Amino acid sequence: MIAGGVDEPHKFWYTMSEIERMLDAVFFKTDQGNEPVREWLLTLAKAQRKIIGDDVLKVQYCWPIGKPLVGNLSEGLWGVRSRLGDRIARVIFCVEGPTMVLLHGFIKKTRKTPRRELDLAVKRMNQLR
Repeated sequence: MIAGGVDEPHKFWYTMSEIERMLDAVFFKTDQGNEPVREWLLTLAKAQRKIIGDDVLKVQYCWPIGKPLVGNLSEGLWGVRSRLGDRIARVIFCVEGPTMVLLHGFIKKTRKTPRRELDLAVKRMNQLR
């Protein structure tokens, strides 16, 4: 325990409440009003959603941040890397001004990010612009 009764794993978040977020996070919306990343997250277990949400929150507070949490995928595209036990999730995002736009999420099954996953994220990013 630390002062105030906060245990070590929660210390980061309690200290972050005193610091302003560098980025706001929003879900990409299709023309039909769907939010693909939100819909994907809802297919995952609650504990997995929490891990991914915590990782996105870290990016919001600590931007710009690099590996191992965030990797540059291509011009303007970034990926949040979340370890879900024996699986790895990726949330691909772009930054528009002070906003992190969550474009695409998936469970990574290969060492390299599949081209189709990147292409979909690029397509959504282009729709924003």
